[in-house]
Amino acid sequence: MRYTNIISTTDPINGFNITSLKDRPHLVEGGDSNNLTIYFETKSSLQAYLDIPVEHPEQDLSKTQSNPTGDYTN
Repeated sequence: MRYTNIISTTDPINGFNITSLKDRPHLVEGGDSNNLTIYFETKSSLQAYLDIPVEHPEQDLSKTQSNPTGDYTN
């Protein structure tokens, strides 16, 4: 199995490039074989990132695109 670890040193909230990673807040996202480590300039920047709402469109499947009547009208 091949493992991939991508490291992002650009803070996604403020766009600053992090040159010294020591003691910087970071977050690891992804699965066991593929993950992304994101570094942040400050803890507040990390918190702002965590506070971004995540959409889960696959969880609201109350509507379907199938047409069980077969008349092909809306």
